[in-house]
Amino acid sequence: MTTQEVAIALSHVEVWKLIAASDPPYTLVLEDDVYFSRGFTHVLDDAWAELMQRSGRFGAFDMVYLSYKEADKEVPRIAFSDLLFRPVTGLWQLSGYVLSQGGAQKLLGLLPVRGPVDLWLNHQFRHLDVFATRRSIIEQRLDLPSTNSYSVLPILSEVGVLTREKPLLVKGKALPGPVFAFGKSGSGLTALAMALSMLGYRCCSDITELPASEHADLFGKKRGRVFDAYVNIGSLEPRALIELAKRYRQARFIMTTDDEGHTNESIGTPQDGVTKSEALLADEDWTAGLSRQLSTNTPGKVLVLPARHRDKWELLCGFLGCSYPAHAYPELEDQAQRLLVVKARESEGDRWRQARRLKSDSSPWIVPRKDWNGLPLAEAVAFQHNSGSNGVSNEFREPDSELWMLRDDTFPSNLALFRPSNFTTNTDKVAQLTLRQERTPVRQFTSASVASRRRYLYGRFVAEVRPSNVRGLITGIFLHRNSPRQEIDIEFLGKDTTKLLANVYYNPGEDGTKLEYGYRGAPVLIDLGFDASLEFHRYEIEWCSDYIRWRVDERLVHERLIWQPSPIPHLPMQFNVNLWYSRSKELAGRLAAGNLPAQSYIKGIGVQSLPDGETSFGQHRGVVGKSDKPVAPPE
Repeated sequence: MTTQEVAIALSHVEVWKLIAASDPPYTLVLEDDVYFSRGFTHVLDDAWAELMQRSGRFGAFDMVYLSYKEADKEVPRIAFSDLLFRPVTGLWQLSGYVLSQGGAQKLLGLLPVRGPVDLWLNHQFRHLDVFATRRSIIEQRLDLPSTNSYSVLPILSEVGVLTREKPLLVKGKALPGPVFAFGKSGSGLTALAMALSMLGYRCCSDITELPASEHADLFGKKRGRVFDAYVNIGSLEPRALIELAKRYRQARFIMTTDDEGHTNESIGTPQDGVTKSEALLADEDWTAGLSRQLSTNTPGKVLVLPARHRDKWELLCGFLGCSYPAHAYPELEDQAQRLLVVKARESEGDRWRQARRLKSDSSPWIVPRKDWNGLPLAEAVAFQHNSGSNGVSNEFREPDSELWMLRDDTFPSNLALFRPSNFTTNTDKVAQLTLRQERTPVRQFTSASVASRRRYLYGRFVAEVRPSNVRGLITGIFLHRNSPRQEIDIEFLGKDTTKLLANVYYNPGEDGTKLEYGYRGAPVLIDLGFDASLEFHRYEIEWCSDYIRWRVDERLVHERLIWQPSPIPHLPMQFNVNLWYSRSKELAGRLAAGNLPAQSYIKGIGVQSLPDGETSFGQHRGVVGKSDKPVAPPE
C-alpha cells in the first residue's frame, strides 16, 4: 500500500473503532467532499423502513452503501426490493455508507486492510450482511475530485471503467465586488490575483493600464465590463481608487503588505482622526490619503493582507464571505506590471485566416464577449532557432523510450482504449496510429497515442501529420495536464479535415490544485484552404506566457492573447499526438464502422522548450515577422 492508501484506510478503521464502542446502533459515515443527490431523503426514508422491518428476524444489517461506483454495468448482485439490492462484488468508493455497531465489530475482526480500503471491502461481503440503495444517493463533488490522492476513481477513468462524463460547470453564489487590490512590490500581489481567480473572480492583474474599453465601462458603471477584480493595475492610482469607492458602494479593497505585524484588525474605527490602516498606507507616498477616503466611503470593506500571514485564505475568505478552499493558497513571486500596447499586426502575407468561434464553456475564466480582444502586451522579438539540449525530436524509426511513451489508457469521452500495439512504424520512417474495432473489457475499439515523458513549460511544439478523415474520429496534437486541468489543442475532426480546431482549457491554481472545470473549452474553427488528410503538413503550437500562436506550414493561422477569451495556461504540460473516437456525435459526426480500421500518420515530431526562467522567445518588445520559423521535425 502507498502512504496515502495507508492513511485513508487508518481513518476508516479509527471510525469503525468509534462506532463499535459507541451506543448508537447505526452511524452514517461521510467523506469530506460529498453532496446529497436530489431525492436523498425520500429514498433513504423508504429504504430504511424496509431494512427496519427485517430487524425482528435478522437484525437490520451490517452495512448499507449509499454512495458507490459500479465497476461494470452488470456487476453481480442479488435483488432484494425496488429500493435495495445485495452486492456480491464490484462496488468502488466509500464516500457515504451506514455502518451498524455490529458491522463495525465484524470489520475490526477482519483486519488487516490490504490495498485501498474500498477494494478490500469487496472481498469481505461474504462475511457481512451488506445492502446498497438501487442508485447512489450520495455523490462526490464533480467540480472537486477527491483530495485523497489514493482515490481509485481517476484510475478507473483512465483504464476505461468509468464511461459517463458530465459537463463540469462552475456554480456558486454571487461574489462581492468589484475587488481592487494594491500594495508594494514583493507583498504578494501576484499570488493574491491567482487566489481571487481560484475563488471564481475574473481577475485582471499586473499591467500598466486597463484597455480603453474596460476603463470606460468600469468608471461608467456599465454592465459590459469584462473583469470583476483588478490587482496591481498601474492606472488605478489613489485618485482613481477613491473615485471608484464612491461609485461602487459594495466594492472591496485589499492592500497587500510585507509587514506581518499588520492584519485585518488594523481596519477599525478612526481614533484621533486616523486609523492604523491609514497610518500604514500613508507610509507609501503614492497611497497618501487613500486609506482615509476608503474608510469614509467603504467602511468595513478594506482588508490589509500581510504576505507572511499564517493563513491568508482565512483572512481573504472571511473578508469576501467565501467558503474556505480545499486547495493551498498560491505561493508566487510578484510579477512586475506588464506594458499594455496597441497590437501591431504582422505583415499582410502572414495575416492569419478568420477563425469562427464556437460555443464555449461558461466559467469565470472565459470572457463571453465576442467583441473583446484580450490584453495585448509588449511582444517578444523574432524567435531565434536554438538546437541546444532543450530541444528534442523523433523521426519514428522507433520512438525513443526516454523521450516518448505509448499510452495504454483512455478517458471517459473517448470510445477507444489506447494500446501500444496500434502504434507502428514503416520503412519510410512514418509512424501509423490505427483505430480498429477490437473488443476489450472496457471498450469496443482500440487506438494509439504517443506522449512526451516530461512536461514542458512554454516552448514550440511541432508535428508533421496526416490525420484520418473518418467521421466520428479525431486526430489530436495537443498539450495537456490535470490538477488543475489546462490544455492547448490542435484537433482535426474526421467529418471535415479541411478545417483545424484550435482550443484552450484553463483552470487557475498551482500544481496540485484540483480544479478540473471544462467540457467545451474555448474553441475556434479555422478553414485551412486544403484537405489535411491528403498529405503531410507541419502544425505548430507556440506557447509563451502572454500569448499562444498556431501555425500551419510556418504560416500563422490563429493567435490568443491573455484573456482572449481565457488566461494563458501557466503550468507544465505533456505534448501528445493521438487518434480517438469521440462520444460526441455533435462534435465529430457518426462513425461508420465499415470505414475501419482508420489511420493517422506522423512523419516527425519536435519540441523546443524555453530555457529555465524564460517565458517567451527572444528579448522584450518587437513584432514577430516572416523570419519566425518553427523548429523543424527531421526529414
